[in-house]
Amino acid sequence: MAIGIMEVMLMDARGLKDAEFFGGGVDPYVLIQYKSQERKSSVARGQGSNPEWNEKFSFKVEYPGADDQYKLILKIMDKDTFSADDFLGEATIYLKDLLAEGVENGSAELRASKHRVVYSDQTYCGEIRVGVTFTPKEQEEETEEDFGGWKESDY
Repeated sequence: MAIGIMEVMLMDARGLKDAEFFGGGVDPYVLIQYKSQERKSSVARGQGSNPEWNEKFSFKVEYPGADDQYKLILKIMDKDTFSADDFLGEATIYLKDLLAEGVENGSAELRASKHRVVYSDQTYCGEIRVGVTFTPKEQEEETEEDFGGWKESDY
């Protein structure tokens, strides 16, 4: 089994629908889920249905793992102040081939590309642009001391 770091570069989204009852515009953010790990992007306030984030998130990945669910789920939400946040849609990126290639070649990259955003009923509601890289850790690195799952920085 290989353990490594998957980096997700969240770029932007296009064509998101306005979930506000009065059409007040959306303040989208993204919940990025990989298995039991979840990261949350910043809220793109005032950017409406074409937000830009340009943020990077890291996940610890084991390949092959206990289950066979190698997918990244991107849930796009609308931040609301006085009510529950609204679901704007989601995109799923299947990672099995990327992880296998990373283990075989020492790293693998899925260049920033567009993915369909769909509602729960699978109807199209926009697109999101995301890049993903996976780099397995060298075996000897595992003897270094971990701090909460992260390596101590040299800075």
